[in-house]
Amino acid sequence: MKRNSSTGANGASVPQATPLPASRWLRLIPIIFITYSLAYLDRANYSFGAASGMAHDLNISAAMSSLLGALFFLGYFFFQIPGAHYAEKRSARKLVFWSLILWGGLAAATGMVTNVHVLIVIRFALGVVESAVMPAMLVFNAHWFTNKERSRANTFLILGNPATVLWMSIVSGYLVSAVGWRWMFIIEGMPAIIWAFIWWKMVQDKPSEAKWLTEAEKAALETELNNEQAGMKQVKNYREAFRSPTVIKLCLQYFFWSIGVYGFVMWLPSIISKAPNMNMVSTGWLSAVPYLLAVILMLVTSYFSDKMQIRKGFVWPFLLIGALAFYGSYLVGPNHFWISFTLLVIAGGAMYAPYGPFFAIVPEVLPRNVAGGAMALVNSLGALGSFAGSYIVGYLNDLTGGFDASYMFMAGSLLLSAILTLTVGRDRKRSTTNGSHTDGKKNWKHKVRTTQL
Repeated sequence: MKRNSSTGANGASVPQATPLPASRWLRLIPIIFITYSLAYLDRANYSFGAASGMAHDLNISAAMSSLLGALFFLGYFFFQIPGAHYAEKRSARKLVFWSLILWGGLAAATGMVTNVHVLIVIRFALGVVESAVMPAMLVFNAHWFTNKERSRANTFLILGNPATVLWMSIVSGYLVSAVGWRWMFIIEGMPAIIWAFIWWKMVQDKPSEAKWLTEAEKAALETELNNEQAGMKQVKNYREAFRSPTVIKLCLQYFFWSIGVYGFVMWLPSIISKAPNMNMVSTGWLSAVPYLLAVILMLVTSYFSDKMQIRKGFVWPFLLIGALAFYGSYLVGPNHFWISFTLLVIAGGAMYAPYGPFFAIVPEVLPRNVAGGAMALVNSLGALGSFAGSYIVGYLNDLTGGFDASYMFMAGSLLLSAILTLTVGRDRKRSTTNGSHTDGKKNWKHKVRTTQL
């Protein structure tokens, strides 16, 4: 690492580390945020098509609508690990570029379908195309941000999820009312295709490729990232990583967590639209409220998680709150809409709050050669949970003619997720190297840093 010199008390030259480049946050985070926002836009706007005239125009039954909402996540399951492997070994930049173009085209094509069979293919294909994006972006973040920064970096990535639903709920409500569900899909699919070329121009896979960093800044960042790897137990391959008890528990935890999240995301507009005197514009505005709370909680949670270097202690309490809020909605019942809605807002915000700390866990317990694949495996199980949440919540709503059963289902899933989080890992110690210089000679002091999972 390149060092600047200053004079110590004995007149000797004392080297000082080049600070990590702050320009990464201004240059990369907005791009990361927008990219994942567009991915989330083109998967979540289906809920507005389903709540408007799509079902009538294409003769889609309630059961088929549930399946269509869930099919995305079945496709999303299959290519997570290959995507992460390609991003780590080859290029996250190239993978995301082509994914942007393909998912934008498929999203726009949703507005052109004339029968449900074509829609089935498009929804599944959209999931396949987007499946590599999340693990690729997590790998990308791991190449650019250190452990002390990663919860915040991951939060700005995943913040694209609730922030997108926040404005999408409002915009989609107006678009459906103004131009219909077909043009809503077409209009909202185009930005991803345009953004692909901006992404390609603005990002590089690794700091060593960035022309906007000085050589000293590149060296400082690469050295810090390599030092983090030096303190880890080596893992030979994906097979060994996937057998890790921590990874297995995180997979199960994220499966049940995702049941709650996507049961909520896919069916909230339908739940709200059933309230008395509710139109699509009002449904859009009210659907946005939980995601406003989610944005605030995600930022606060990730900040304190990085500051205190605590991960699971910022995950399970929020999941427990979400479970209790869903249970409260069940107890209140449909006759007290505004109380029930307030509890749903709390549930939505609480479910999103811990994403940043959660996805910071794997790169802190596994080395770089397998961390991307492990995160992809966790996300794959989340995709199955998302499929289950989307489909079963819709099925329960159709079967019972109300939302009580689905509230209990989501509450139970989040409770299991909170309990599983408590079983993940223990405090672990890993050594990092800090340099000191005495009498003009390099003597390295080793400090032990404790990261509390």
